[in-house]
Amino acid sequence: MSQPMVQAPEALREKEQFRAQMGHISRHSGVFFAGTLFTTALSYVFKVYLARVLGAEALGTYALGMTVVGLAGIFGGMGLTWAASRFPGVYARGGRNEELRSFLTWSVLSLVAVNGVLGFGIYAARQWIANRIYHVPVLSGYIYLFALIMFLGALTNFFGQLLTGYKDVARRTMIANVAGGVLTIVFTVALVEMGTGLWGYIAAQVLSAFVVLILLFRAASQLTPRAARISWRPVAAPPHEMFRFATAAFTMDLVGFLYAQTDKMILGFYLDVRSIGIYAVAASVVAFLAIALQSVNQIFSPTIADLHARGDFAMLHRVFQVLAKWTFAFTVPLAAVVVIFARMFMRVFGQDFEVGWLILVIGAVGQLVNCGVGSVGYMLLMSGNERKLVRVQLASGVLTVCCCLFFVREWGIIGAAAAAAIGNIANNVWCLVEVKRALGMSPYNRSYWRLTLPVGATLVAAIAARAILRSVTHDIVAIMLATLMVYGVFLSSVFLVGLDVDDRFIASAIWYRLRNLIPRSQEGLA
Repeated sequence: MSQPMVQAPEALREKEQFRAQMGHISRHSGVFFAGTLFTTALSYVFKVYLARVLGAEALGTYALGMTVVGLAGIFGGMGLTWAASRFPGVYARGGRNEELRSFLTWSVLSLVAVNGVLGFGIYAARQWIANRIYHVPVLSGYIYLFALIMFLGALTNFFGQLLTGYKDVARRTMIANVAGGVLTIVFTVALVEMGTGLWGYIAAQVLSAFVVLILLFRAASQLTPRAARISWRPVAAPPHEMFRFATAAFTMDLVGFLYAQTDKMILGFYLDVRSIGIYAVAASVVAFLAIALQSVNQIFSPTIADLHARGDFAMLHRVFQVLAKWTFAFTVPLAAVVVIFARMFMRVFGQDFEVGWLILVIGAVGQLVNCGVGSVGYMLLMSGNERKLVRVQLASGVLTVCCCLFFVREWGIIGAAAAAAIGNIANNVWCLVEVKRALGMSPYNRSYWRLTLPVGATLVAAIAARAILRSVTHDIVAIMLATLMVYGVFLSSVFLVGLDVDDRFIASAIWYRLRNLIPRSQEGLA
């Protein structure tokens, strides 16, 4: 009789800890999901507007300019944005104010100096970039705006990740996603309607980034202990662990760029800007498929660091498995709609864009694998295994580049989509193996079998919706109705097959957040 008496309090503590962790994650990831869903729905309509007003050629020019921003931004970020999501929160919770102040001061000074130099260098090389690399002379006239986007983006990313490190993803989402997205749309429409064309679109992003930077800086300052805030007082040398982690994160970002932007760069070398514009629009739809995983990652990443630092591996494994299962589950219905209605999705942007429908189908396969393995990349990064992640991404990046070089010459934009999907799948499967080796953890357990019926019903519902809605004349209306139908079938079948204990808690947490859209507490569920 004594054994149960000993185990009961421990089991109760574990249960309460799990509830606290999942409550915190559900609250912040829920806000991120809702904010991203709102801004994505808004931006989807906005992209339709841009596609019809600016055309594929202008959007192709913009996509090429953003590859310059992406590559330069890696060097400008120096891995410090990732470090901002890991160390400051640990320093603040441990009362290590001088280390936190040193980290913040040296990081901000480094970002300003390095990105200032990079921005000037990009502007000085504008003719070479536009004429020699991309063979698009008109691009040179916009380079200075892209340089400003890079400079402001480095700082907004840093302060945004700083809020993540403080575990306040909700505030970051409201500022960076919601406010930033709305401001970009408002500024763009105002400038484009004045006849500024592509220049107005890019300038609007500069203006919105400046406003977002001010808001993020103010929010981060409020969460930073007063003794650790940036000031004119003498500051100690930056923590050594900051450099070690930032170096690994920088390498990871550089390698990650290979399979994130290489497709557009190679397309820019071999194909015309119109094809790149079509590809960029399709790629943005594919990226949205991972919204559930992105929402979870925003708050789960600092949670990984926290639980791993405390040695609570059992709790980390449990949370990892639950989140992985449900991010995959909620991605399946959306992916099914995108694949079945691929032509409609692309036709919404204009008839010229319909030829890119196969990109959606190929990309959806890669994203399903991405969501199916869960947060494996973050599990490595935030647990001190960043070197393993770098090796994985290096190999995946090389594979993506090689496939892209060959496939683009053979199949154009479809080849680029295939190369990106192959790289995405290889990266995630390898990360899955490394997580098992390094941490002894897997996202899979027997409860995954409960998803068999919901997934099957979802696929049938998507096919049936395509047949039922065939007569609907407006593509966007058909897509919206199909999404509602498919998710309705999915949720109904999920509750039909039954939920385990952890699943029921997740369901109750989601229902709680739906009823209370404005969070009442800063510490988990009420």
